[in-house]
Amino acid sequence: MLYIDASSLLKTFWIEPESAAVMDALAQETSVVVSVIVQLETLVQLKAAYLAGEYTRSRWHRLEAQLAALRNQPPYDFRNVSGGVFQTALRQHRNSRDVHCRSLDRVHLAAMEELHLNRLMTHDEAQANAAQEAGFTVIQPGRD
Repeated sequence: MLYIDASSLLKTFWIEPESAAVMDALAQETSVVVSVIVQLETLVQLKAAYLAGEYTRSRWHRLEAQLAALRNQPPYDFRNVSGGVFQTALRQHRNSRDVHCRSLDRVHLAAMEELHLNRLMTHDEAQANAAQEAGFTVIQPGRD
């Protein structure tokens, strides 16, 4: 099982240098977990791009519909997390050494722990460093 963050999931919606590598890597997975945190972050980024004039309102709505449709497409597995994820994030933060981890990235790592996952696909270098420091395996298609 693989936890995907928004920095990687968005590469399946937008054409970016690593998009093809991400799609190839996802095709090899049997289960790709999309937490409610990733879902929210992805929706926020899709809206931000629309508001910045990167595409039309109708394209924005199509992209949101594509995200919703992933719920019914293997290998995606949409999951909720408990409110306790914040306590886990606090504990992880207290136990981290000298690696900085932004708040939302820490919540992603806490969600991974709560969901008993140890593999993360991310294209966010700061999150990748924090994940590795916490003992998670990091996958970065197109950068590996």
